[in-house]
Amino acid sequence: MSASLAHFVPLAAELDKDKVTPGVLGFLVFAALAVGVWLLMKSMNRHMGRVNFEEAPAPAEHTKSASGAKAKPQE
Repeated sequence: MSASLAHFVPLAAELDKDKVTPGVLGFLVFAALAVGVWLLMKSMNRHMGRVNFEEAPAPAEHTKSASGAKAKPQE
């Protein structure tokens, strides 16, 4: 393995030692994270579309309709 890396030593000597860049690996990791977030958002939108939410009536309206009489006002 060290013999195959020996070919890249001259290229590494030309780089500025004070400059650090993420390189190809950093780009690939960032791209994978971006694709993962996009897939999660797509899945969330699909699941939120399937939710059947009906808001419950207020407690005063519920007792009025259940008993058939007017609810007494609170003092």
